Amino acid sequence: MNICLSKKNMTISPSVTLAITATAKQMQSDGIDVVSFGAGEPDFNTPEHVRKAAMEVIEKGLTGYTASSGLPQLKQAICNKLQKDNSLEYSPENIVVSNGAKHSLFNALQAICNPGDEVIIPIPYWVSYPEMVKMADAKPVFVETTEEDAFKYDIENLTAAINANTKAIILNSPNNPTGTVYTEKELKEIAEIAVKHNIFVISDEIYEKLIYEGKHVSIASLGDEIKKLTIVINGMSKAYAMTGWRIGYLAADKEIVNIVTNIQSHATSNPNTIAQYASIKALEGDQEPINEMVKAFDERRKFMVGKINSMKDLSCKMPKGAFYVMVNISKYIGKTINGFNINSSMDFAKYLLDTAKVAVIPGSGFGADNYIRLSYATSLDNIEEGLKRIEDAVS
Repeated sequence: MNICLSKKNMTISPSVTLAITATAKQMQSDGIDVVSFGAGEPDFNTPEHVRKAAMEVIEKGLTGYTASSGLPQLKQAICNKLQKDNSLEYSPENIVVSNGAKHSLFNALQAICNPGDEVIIPIPYWVSYPEMVKMADAKPVFVETTEEDAFKYDIENLTAAINANTKAIILNSPNNPTGTVYTEKELKEIAEIAVKHNIFVISDEIYEKLIYEGKHVSIASLGDEIKKLTIVINGMSKAYAMTGWRIGYLAADKEIVNIVTNIQSHATSNPNTIAQYASIKALEGDQEPINEMVKAFDERRKFMVGKINSMKDLSCKMPKGAFYVMVNISKYIGKTINGFNINSSMDFAKYLLDTAKVAVIPGSGFGADNYIRLSYATSLDNIEEGLKRIEDAVS
């Protein structure tokens, strides 16, 4: 093709997690016995009362357009949730409901960024953060974290990354891919920096319900100044096993919300109407399914970490939230296993998929090439079988 296409968007990389998960699913559909640790979604069904609410909405014919920023009833339910769970006082005019939390993140960056702006992202990062920043005509600036510090921002390194072009800091707690959960004290330190330099904090809290040690604290709850600078991102996908329903939301200052609403009105109109009504039921109804899911994840988490740390030259830290484990494979980089050269996390992932029929996510997709990510959002039987295959492959 001789026509010049979008130079900006031609630089956008595909999602490694989605690509590998799709490959594993294709192999499974072809009859190949693959154990996949790539899942970024709970392996539980959406709670029954939520599913029933959606069917009732369909039967009643409540399937037309809503306001582009979401149903007023849902926005009020979100405000009630934020007040109850996070001690955050917002009005419906501070809320925009979008097509998943990913869409909310995209909208937030589109609303605040200008060409030349910089957005600080910690390494390891969720694969979409840098690409979203680039799509907003801004520049991702990476701050290294260490496994020894639980993959959290080091305050000195964070401060050193800030300059006149810095527009925002991305904060993800509980974290994908590391499972890190920030303490209130650590969040206060980040809040002080953001307020001092007058920069936004995009606080991705999509995994807030999936915590096994400690508690979730929203940085926006730490004072009026930081609240005004914070864009809180959350959604229904992880806590309520509603990944395919595509409902996320952001809470922010009205000026930002107005811009996001205008963007969304032209880009996607409104989020799925049926899913919005179902989300009201999820937020206001029985929360026990979340507790049951967290209990199952906790059991899997402990088993996976114990087993990995018993393997030859593999290690990991105990994650405190989400449903991922970052496995340190640095002792295998530059070596050969059964005739297979391992020079990167992608090589290691390909080796496991080809020889052990186990799908993992290479750390290179998160900016951390000495690691692979395993998800424990799969049955304990699958975890046991998959880890046995990995152990055999590296023995």
